[in-house]
Amino acid sequence: MSVKLRLNTATVTNVVLAKVGNPQREEPLQTSREVFKVAEEDQENLTALFIKPFKACIAHRFTHHTSLAQHEVNNCAKAIFADEDNLLAKGVEIAQRLYAKSNHPNIKAGDLCIAMLKEVHIEGELVNGLCILKSDSVVPFLTITPRNGDLQLSTEHGINPDKIDKGCLILDHWAEKGYYVLTFDRSGSDSRFWVREFLGVEAVPDAAFLTNAYAKMAVSFLEEQKSADDDTPPWETANAAKDALDYFEDREKFELQEFERDVLKDPDTIAQFGEHRARIEEEQGQSLETSFDISKKDLSKAKKRIAAVLRLDTGVEIHIKPGSSDADPQIERGYDDKKGMKFVKVYYNKDISAG
Repeated sequence: MSVKLRLNTATVTNVVLAKVGNPQREEPLQTSREVFKVAEEDQENLTALFIKPFKACIAHRFTHHTSLAQHEVNNCAKAIFADEDNLLAKGVEIAQRLYAKSNHPNIKAGDLCIAMLKEVHIEGELVNGLCILKSDSVVPFLTITPRNGDLQLSTEHGINPDKIDKGCLILDHWAEKGYYVLTFDRSGSDSRFWVREFLGVEAVPDAAFLTNAYAKMAVSFLEEQKSADDDTPPWETANAAKDALDYFEDREKFELQEFERDVLKDPDTIAQFGEHRARIEEEQGQSLETSFDISKKDLSKAKKRIAAVLRLDTGVEIHIKPGSSDADPQIERGYDDKKGMKFVKVYYNKDISAG
């Protein structure tokens, strides 16, 4: 189900704007009265800012427990794609839905942009897209401007394009399946609110998503196992995670039963991993397939996330690459009877931190 997508052909044309407060704190919702038409000379820069956050997102699609015909955001997108004159009315509806879902005390007020994109290249076709961006904070900008033959410095506040908190890009593709949707939430803690409660999407279970999900799951499971045993050094956990990911490296297809047999091995560990997987599925709101083609590109990303970090109560952190172990002659662990403290001794030939 892998999809070929190019965003660099897109152009932002029209935008609906809103300021979305938190109704629990009695903050208002303010929406556009008219569509903001992006000037031609601003389209290139604005488009680059709008599409930048979506270049490494996992594909999602709208889902509903009864029927897509009951899905509010899906229906708004469908109406806009059918007739761009619906952008203002349906954009306001999307803002109203977001406002209604923003009741949790941790959800911040923010600025909302709902933009029409033209000519997004997907699967050999040029389609329209609907981009929804929310920024929860503004930052100060310094501006130097000429005035009366001199220069003056002023401060303005606005959205930092690199700090946009939440986003969604809906493409007019797979309409019958819930559209092709890219989404992100940098806050992490509110992802359930943004992804499930407001957008109502689920990840598309393609090779990229499943490889990512199982690779991350294996690493988080091993880290969870380590936390239950404080005496296990973090580099041992990192090595175990690397060994687990090597299973993906050596195969073209993932089979859960084979993974459990060849990597986890112990029946108790297999049972604990099953419980861990069930928790992840509950958090994500969808079951994970147990057999799929492995995406080597996404496996490489997962390997880069493996890190062995020993954080000590004395304020010291030790970072060690996977491959080291207590058997490594360059690492020595022990207990100092005189000080009554544990220690880690590291041997080296040269300090290369200065290059």
